[in-house]
Amino acid sequence: MPADDAHLGESWSLSPDSRRPLPELIEQKLREQIIGGTLKAGDRLPTEPELARKLDVARSSLRTALQRLQLQGIVEVRRGLGWYVRRTDLAAVEEHLEGTLAARQFSQTDLLEVRIALETTAASLAAVRADDGELDELAKLNRRYQRAPVEDMQEVVESDEEFHSALIRASHNELLEQMYQALVPGLQDCKRHAHPSREVHNRSANEHEQVVWFLRRHDEVGAKSAMTTHLLGLYNDVATDETAPRATLNTYVGVTDNPIWGRQS
Repeated sequence: MPADDAHLGESWSLSPDSRRPLPELIEQKLREQIIGGTLKAGDRLPTEPELARKLDVARSSLRTALQRLQLQGIVEVRRGLGWYVRRTDLAAVEEHLEGTLAARQFSQTDLLEVRIALETTAASLAAVRADDGELDELAKLNRRYQRAPVEDMQEVVESDEEFHSALIRASHNELLEQMYQALVPGLQDCKRHAHPSREVHNRSANEHEQVVWFLRRHDEVGAKSAMTTHLLGLYNDVATDETAPRATLNTYVGVTDNPIWGRQS
C-alpha cells in the first residue's frame, strides 16, 4: 500500500468501542479530523460513498453522524454539492441549541408526535413547492424501499429514511428540515425495533405511493392526510408501550379540514 494511502487508512480508522453506537464513533472521528486540521472551515467533505469506504461503515450510520454534526452547526449540506465544514470552533458548539437537542434523549412517543407535526406540514408544503424532478425522485426512492428485503433491517431503515428525508427537502423550508433532522437518530431506533412483516412493509410502500399521488396533483390537504395515515401505524404500535397518555388522530374529519388530535376514549 502506498505511504499516502496507509496514512489515510490510519487517520480515518475508528476507535474500537463496542459500548457506543456506531454513529457516535463516526461523529467523534469527524470531529477529530476537524480539530486536527485535516478538515478546515469551508472544506468539502469526501462524498458519502467515499467517506463510508474510508471509515468502513454503512452509509446509514454515516448519514446519522453527519446529521448530528449538522444539527450542531459543525457541517452543512449544500444542495447538489455535498457536505461542507461550516465551523471549527468546536468548543462553542456545546452551547449551540441544536447541539443540545441532538444530545437529548426523548421517548419514542414524543419523537413520533413531533414527527407527525413536522412531516405532515412538510407534505402540505411539498404539494405546493416540489418540482417534477423532486416528485420523480420520491417515486424512485419508494421503489427502492418497496424492493428492500424485510429481513435486511439496515436496507429497510435506510431506504425508508431516504424517502422521508426527500419529502422534507421538497418542502423547501430550511428550518423545518433542520428540526426534522434532530429527530432522525431516535426515529431510526424506532424503526429498527419495528421488525415489519412483508404485509406491513408493502402497506407502508403503498402509503408512500399515495402521498406522492397527492403531491403530483398539488393537493396539500390530501397529501397531509395521506402522510398522517401513514405515520399513525408506527405511532399506534409505539404508543401502546409508553406510559404517557395515548392520543388519537382523526385523519379525515371533513372535506376541507386538516387532521386533528383528540383524546382516546
